[in-house]
Amino acid sequence: MVAPTGELLVSAAASTATGLRELLPPELAAVEDPREVAPADARALTRVLLRRLATLEEGTREYSYVRSTLVEMNLSLVRFAVRRFDSHREPKEDLLQVGAMGLIKAIDRFDPELGVEFTTFALPTVLGEIRRHFRDTTWAVHVPRRLQELRITLARAQESLAQRLDRAPTVAELAAHVGIGPEEVVEGLTAANGHTAGSLDGGSGEDGDGPGPLGDHLGEDDRELALVEDLVALKPLVGALPERERLILSMRFCEDLTQSQIGARLGLSQMHVSRLLSRTLRHLREGLEAA
Repeated sequence: MVAPTGELLVSAAASTATGLRELLPPELAAVEDPREVAPADARALTRVLLRRLATLEEGTREYSYVRSTLVEMNLSLVRFAVRRFDSHREPKEDLLQVGAMGLIKAIDRFDPELGVEFTTFALPTVLGEIRRHFRDTTWAVHVPRRLQELRITLARAQESLAQRLDRAPTVAELAAHVGIGPEEVVEGLTAANGHTAGSLDGGSGEDGDGPGPLGDHLGEDDRELALVEDLVALKPLVGALPERERLILSMRFCEDLTQSQIGARLGLSQMHVSRLLSRTLRHLREGLEAA
């Protein structure tokens, strides 16, 4: 969640209006609520207030009031910028706060003497702040900056090619359009999956309401497969052993007899059975490692 700094600054004028009425400049004398000013009037009044702000000393009560009024008066610009990101899952309230921070930065950096329209300067600043928020805080896993930018490039290329071809473009078509190799395209498309992450404890359906947690339906490593591979590799090695060694292995590992019981059956001492068994197992181990 975004820290509420932007929200506090945006509402500063409303919270201090009562105590600052005597500081109102003439331009604000008739303004009851800056957020209700018509767009045309807001643009004209913004130009006047920006020039007024440039003459005030930072940190004074009048400076804070004029600055906060400018923020409230231009919040519609933030809402306009946020609408460009409607397809994202990020909460709209968070984006409004981030955009408000961008608006505040634009107000602080704007120079009225340059003759540039404030909205022309402020909109890229607000959009840049929102994009920076997506880049730095909304990725579920760490993805290098290069791949984040490549993902954006590929998304634009996909949209352009889909309109032209009337179908989803292939990896080769994307690579030719962007001017990179197919491997980089695959890498960029894979990186896009790191933007969001689902919970293994959530439902397995598309809306998270499937039959049981998703983790219960995912595969895992089957340890028995390694045992099958070992048995296949051991079969010719065991087949090449002398008959007595094969019989000792069978009684020990198939019938689960002790060394003393094996010795009693074969007429051997327990110590001799132990030496034969150790030698046989060492021979099989060396055969597996060599394979």
